[in-house]
Amino acid sequence: MTVTRDQILDELRRIGLPGGGDPVSRDMVRALGIDGGRVRFVLEAPDAATARDLEPVRRAAESVVAALPGVESVSVVLTAHGPAAPAARPAGEAPSLKIGRHPTPQAPGQSGPQRVAGIDRILAVGSGKGGVGKSTVASNLAVALAREGRRVGLLDADIYGPSQPRMMGVSKRPGSPDGKTIEPLVAHGVTMMSIGLMLDPDKAVVWRGPMLMGALQQLIGQVAWGELDVLIVDLPPGTGDVQLTLCQRTHLTGALVVSTPQDVALLDARKAIDMFNTLKTPVLGLIENMSLYICPECGHEAHIFGHGGVGREAERIGVPLLGSLPIDLDTRLAGDSGRPVAVGEGPMAEAYLQIARGLVAGGMA
Repeated sequence: MTVTRDQILDELRRIGLPGGGDPVSRDMVRALGIDGGRVRFVLEAPDAATARDLEPVRRAAESVVAALPGVESVSVVLTAHGPAAPAARPAGEAPSLKIGRHPTPQAPGQSGPQRVAGIDRILAVGSGKGGVGKSTVASNLAVALAREGRRVGLLDADIYGPSQPRMMGVSKRPGSPDGKTIEPLVAHGVTMMSIGLMLDPDKAVVWRGPMLMGALQQLIGQVAWGELDVLIVDLPPGTGDVQLTLCQRTHLTGALVVSTPQDVALLDARKAIDMFNTLKTPVLGLIENMSLYICPECGHEAHIFGHGGVGREAERIGVPLLGSLPIDLDTRLAGDSGRPVAVGEGPMAEAYLQIARGLVAGGMA
């Protein structure tokens, strides 16, 4: 007997919250997924301070759901929609935090890529060219991994064209309690940070390479990421300063390369793969995006950008094809609305969950 979504929500309605109500009536239940006897969901508090007080609620939620017939395991992640309030400062003392500066040299005794404290794995999501859906893949993959019970961070490293604030549905400026540490935001169970949250969204970033490198250094090293199983880094397209800085200064688990099946896109994807190989960053697999179009009226399949090119390239270089994703209107609408398609249910959400499960099973996330 398989447990149902309604049975789980009925049990969660029995749990009282401080101040009244329950997790369902207070709209705190997110990303509820059922896979056979495995149940996973997120309890999303309005802020970090509230989340800290709700650990007993999280434990109670795990307990009542685990007691349901047919449930084999339960994973409940407690997150906050926004950052904690900044620490109090003496009157007249205001912290000053500026993003964008020349990079600082490595500390004495340090050389080569360094690990980031508290983060187990870092996956770079790259592409040789723009327009292949790399940022869409990055945001949905982060959400899918969070639904699988992983503690996930998402860093938007596309300094010139940050898109993750829109795709993840966040716009609040991150706080800084001391003028040095940046408090990230949390959305859909994912801790995320983007330079787009720090700057006027209508203003262009007009910086030379050293400023880009310094900004990336700040976004990785000054953000209070906390304890993460995996940090997804959404890279800009191409093979420029941001990619070079990330691979040379930060210890990466590996890279995922996104491409469409189109020959022109594959030409540039090969350059991205060569760049990662040159910088000694393992390419863990390829993802084919926009692999086909399925007509919603008649079900006819059309291979608008070609067929199977990414799979053949993966076989040629000896890495797995992690997934093939079709052109999908709901995915585009979900990204524009700030609620990635992987948050819900349906074929596209399941496709991203399959990629996430493959990464987890392979020890990559």
